[in-house]
This record gives sequence, structure tokens and C-alpha cells, in this order.
Amino acid sequence: MSKKKKSFKRKKITNAELQNRILQLFKKNPNKKFSPKQIGAHLNVGNNKDSVKAALDQLREKGLLRHRATPKFKLKPKGLLNLKQTLEGEIDMTRTGSAYVVTDDHEEDVYIPAKRMNGALHGDKVRVKAYYPKNRSKPEGEVIDVLERANDHFLGTLNITRNYALVIPDNPNMAFDIYLEKKHLKEAQDGDKVVVKIIEWPSRSKPTPMGKITSVLGKVGSSDIEMKSILINNGFHLDFPDEVMKEAKKLQPHITAQEESVRRDMRDITTFTIDPLDAKDFDDALSIQLLENGELQIGVHIADVTHFVKSKTALDKEAYKRSTSVYLVDRVLPMLPEKISNELCSLRPNEDKYTFSAIFNFDEKNKITKEWFGKTLIHSDKRFTYEEAQEVMENGRGMFYNELFNLNTLAKKLRKARFKKGAINFETEEVKFKLDETGKPIGLYIKERKDAHLLVEEYMLLANRRVAEHIQKIGKKQEIPFVYRIHDLPNEDKVNDFAAFAKELGVTMDTKNEKTIAKSYNEMMAKVAQDPGLKVLESLAIRTMSKAAYSPDNIGHYGLAMENYSHFTSPIRRYSDVLAHRILEKNLEGNTFRVNKSKLSEKCMHISKMERKAMKAERESIKYKQVEYMQNRVGNDFDGYITGFSDRGFFVELADVKSEGMVKFNTTDDHYIVDASRLKARGNKFGKIYKMGDKVRVRVKSADLERKQIDLVFTDAEAE
Repeated sequence: MSKKKKSFKRKKITNAELQNRILQLFKKNPNKKFSPKQIGAHLNVGNNKDSVKAALDQLREKGLLRHRATPKFKLKPKGLLNLKQTLEGEIDMTRTGSAYVVTDDHEEDVYIPAKRMNGALHGDKVRVKAYYPKNRSKPEGEVIDVLERANDHFLGTLNITRNYALVIPDNPNMAFDIYLEKKHLKEAQDGDKVVVKIIEWPSRSKPTPMGKITSVLGKVGSSDIEMKSILINNGFHLDFPDEVMKEAKKLQPHITAQEESVRRDMRDITTFTIDPLDAKDFDDALSIQLLENGELQIGVHIADVTHFVKSKTALDKEAYKRSTSVYLVDRVLPMLPEKISNELCSLRPNEDKYTFSAIFNFDEKNKITKEWFGKTLIHSDKRFTYEEAQEVMENGRGMFYNELFNLNTLAKKLRKARFKKGAINFETEEVKFKLDETGKPIGLYIKERKDAHLLVEEYMLLANRRVAEHIQKIGKKQEIPFVYRIHDLPNEDKVNDFAAFAKELGVTMDTKNEKTIAKSYNEMMAKVAQDPGLKVLESLAIRTMSKAAYSPDNIGHYGLAMENYSHFTSPIRRYSDVLAHRILEKNLEGNTFRVNKSKLSEKCMHISKMERKAMKAERESIKYKQVEYMQNRVGNDFDGYITGFSDRGFFVELADVKSEGMVKFNTTDDHYIVDASRLKARGNKFGKIYKMGDKVRVRVKSADLERKQIDLVFTDAEAE
């Protein structure tokens, strides 16, 4: 009797590793063509066809592969730049005023001397004439055309003289002062901090840019100006253009007979919102009803932004340009004008509203028996804050207690199933500030996430997943390009390095495959919650993770353990969701509609880029407020934990106030050498070793708002 051969599941690898292995396959077979299916068979990996195709497309976009009319790819020969070859790329400017142009077609960046920039600035998309200078092996070039400006608004200080006025930009990458005619000063005074828009870019014949002031922020030094500066320096405009505001003003809130006739009317079903106390844009609501067959019907209702924001309008173009609302410590810069975000689309109580809904029927075993997606009308019966909903659930009484109880019971089961499947529970601490009337921080606290928060989160995750699965299902025979939220596998080398360090702190990880890694991360997070000394593992673990992004190439979402995932639930503040709504709507009720995948990919890259800028702005605002908060605590002692090392010193997070500062090596009694792993440092003289996560006692030496830096020193007790 023959034994049945045991089959092993092929291992899934990261996108970066996949690209590398594909490239090696082509280099071994330089004259051969391969299809995605053939490559999958050759490599013997667990990645699906979509992820292989995505990796191939990325290699093609990098100029490493060719792909013509056939579905097969071939290695692209890479030659040297030809004399005076014209290339396109993005400017990466240095502090000296020179720059490098990064291109997709060549491995080498093209160096541009400052005198040959011809008005191009950091981040601009340009066309350059490239060449190899005599006796040099590195290409140089000259900008011959600026194809697309990265930014046309700049923050700076106004300088008015008798004969002229100019703005000296804050941004070091802006190589020019901006000149203004007196009629464009907008009542600004000498020394004011202003926002200036370029109306005439520099050229060979006229090397000085001309501008006009769009906003007067006032004298330097206020927290308000600093917050606005953070937004502008990250590429976000403070005000909406006039044509956008005119379009918004014309929009009407009333429900028309035409819309009533084509939408599913759910206004009689119990519906409510659960949001933060200070929220004004309620973009999601939940409904619940018990059906006659005993099943529970739950509706996830999302503000129908696309009813008001039509494609190719000024509103739509501005929303795409911004791509996201930006949440700073003391303000929100919205993606859409307030009339839309806070009025027309906000699912306020006791008002009929246009929504796009995902409706699910659950049986007694918590299985979905039926789902429906489409345009609806709802009427919210109640606006809960998270705290109010939590109080009702904890007390066992209050308005809509039964509905909240049933929603929460099911949400917990959905959450349990999600983690059982391999989702990672990265619940990091979120610092919130208490501000006085001037915006100055007078206290801080850690935001609590209780059942009310987790309940809402679970139904949003459900809707996002099922929408993506729906598109995948109807696009089985022929792909329907869609906006997926993707998250690649973690980098294997980073995970192994992290596991080795975690072991030093007594935490063992199983790195056999992606599922055991996810399980180990969750076990580690549970230990971190119990032991503050392990807190450093949380941030290090996150650094091993790939960055989530938007893409029409669906490689799945590793962190959520979902093969299909999108963003559908926040179109007021995310343009990705606006695109998802438009594509989904056109593919309902048996219709099939396909957008241009290449153009959609470009939009996804822009949205991902703007998301990263928004996150950077948010971090900068938090850092500023932390330093501002610590100004009144100079000289105070705190317990802290080492969170990192640089060539200059130790990074330490203060335990009570969650602010990070630096103990510079030159303030200690020894000369410390940082280990190559950047996880520890050893003193040359006394041999003392400090590791990531070590508890230390420090004193606040200074809190410098201009540098946004907190300087710390070890206390005498620590020095001993």
C-alpha cells in the first residue's frame, strides 16, 4: 500500500523579496520571456497571481523589464546614458542648491549642479538633458523643462523696503526669495509670517520668482502660526480656492423625489452614530433590526459624498489634490469644505441623509447569509459619543441599550474570529492633549479604547472587507480595477533581527512563517501591556512592518489577515473611499464597469503619498505640543525608557508624560559607542552597556520650541 505524499503549503514572500527573485530569474534567462503564471511555477512561492503580476508591473515601471503586446515579460537591457539623452524624473535637492534627478529608467541618479537647475525646486517633475562629463563615470545634467511643480505655495517672512517687497521662504529647499509687487501684499506688515503663491516662476531670462500673498499669519512666535506652518511645509493649502467654495455653496441638502425613487429607504429602521465628543463630520452610522426569520440585519451606512462631489468638478479636483483630511493636535484641515463635511454629508441626528450602505444579514451562528450594497436614505435617531455609548453598555440601561448590546456581542465574535485567522493587534498608545483657550497644552492623557470604539471599528472593517470581496467576485473572469488597501508581508531580515533582540528581553518569537509571526506579535503585545520595560518592543515591531498603501494590484492586507480589503467607510476624509464608491456603484446590479488601471494606479500613488505627508504633519504637531508642554517642566526629574540611539546620544521616552527627548553623549561621564545593530551602546571608559528598553532616571535640561527638541541629562542617581 503506497503512502500518500504529504503536500506542503508554499511559503508566501514579501513584495520586495518577490521582485528580487523574479529579477534573478530573468537575469539567469536574459533572452527568455515569462508570463506571470510561468514565473509563479518557476519560483514555487505561495504568492497569488495578482501579487506576482504586481511585482512584475513594478519592475517594469522601474525600467528593469519589458512588457509589450503579449502577456509575457522580458529583461530590459540597461545601457549607459547616451550623450545628451533627455530624461524625466523628480528633483531631490541638496542643501547646497544642487540636486539629483531620480528616474525610473536608469539605476544611476543624474546630478544637476545648482547653476543648471533653471528654476526647478525640490520635488518637481522635470525633463533633463543628461550626459557624461569628461573623465567622470557619473552622469550629470541640466533641467530643460519643469513638467509639474511639487508646490506653488510657500511659507515665509515678509521683508518690505522702500522700493520692493520680498518673502524669505522658511523651507531650506526653496532656493529663491520671492519678490512681490506692493499691490499683492494683502495688508501684510513688515516681519509678518505669510503664505505666498508663485504667479511667475523663474526662467533663464528672469531668474527671480514673483508671487502674491494669499494668507497673512501675523508675527512669528505663536502656536497657531506653528501649526499652520506644519501644514504648509508638508504641502497642504490652508484655504480652498474660490471656484471650489462657489461650487460647494450651490449644493442643496433636501432629498429630491428623483433620489427617493432610486434609493433603498431605510429611514424607519433604528439607526445611530457613535463618534468622538468633538467630532463634527459623522461619516458612518449603524442600523440594526431583527428580521421575521430570526436573523439580525445590520447596516453600515456611509455618507454619500459622491452624490455631491461629482467627478472632474473643481470640488473633486481639490479633494484629489488634498487626498485626505489632516488631523493636528488642535485642529483639522478638511479634505472637503465644511458645508459638505460638517453639514450636507454629516449624518447628524434627526435629519434625512443620502448614504451608500453595506447591509448584512446574520444567522444565529453569526454567519452572513445575505449582503447588499447600494445607495440608501437614512435618518439617524441618536448621536452617541463613544463615552455615552460605553456608559449605556456598562450600566445595562439607557437609550438603545438592546441594540448596542446586540451590536457589541456580534462585534466581539467578529473580532475573535479575525484574530484567530491571524490579524495582528497593534494597539499603540495614543497621546491626547488638554488645551487651554489659546491652544497651549495644560495636560495630557492616553486615549482609552473600550468596547464602544472597538464595536464601530469592527463593522467598518467588515464593510471594507466585504466590498473588496464583492469586487473580486464579480471580476473573477476579467479583472475590475479597484482601490485596494494593501499591506505587504514584513521584511524577513528585519523580523529575524527583531526576534533576536526580543529574545534578549525574554520574549521568544516563532518566525517560521507569516502566521506564526503574527501570533508571536500578538503574544508580545500582551506582554508589553503588562510590563512597561518591554514597551520599546512595540515601536520596534512596527518598524519591521511594511507600510500600508493604496493600489489596484491586490496583494492582500497582512496586518489584518485579509486577502481582500479596501477603504469604503470614510469618504468625507479620504479620497481613496470616494474612488471606491464610484467604482463600486458602477459595478452593482449586474453591471460591469472598468476604469483605466494605469490611471487608477497613478491616483493610488498620489493618495498614498499625501497620506504619508498627513501622517508626518500629525507627528510634527504632536512633537511641537510635547515640547511646549515640557517648557514648564525644565529642571524636573522623570523616569524614562531608552527608545533608541543615534551617533549623538540616547533617545528616552519619559514614562509619565510620553514625550521623547535626548541625552547627548557629551553630557555623560563616558564616551559611548553605538552597536552596529543600533539596539545598544557601550561606554568606552567604564564599560557600562545601555540597551533599548532600559529604565533610566533623567532631568529635563531644556525644551526648545524652535528646534522642537527636548534635551535631557542623566540624574546623579542614574550616573552612579
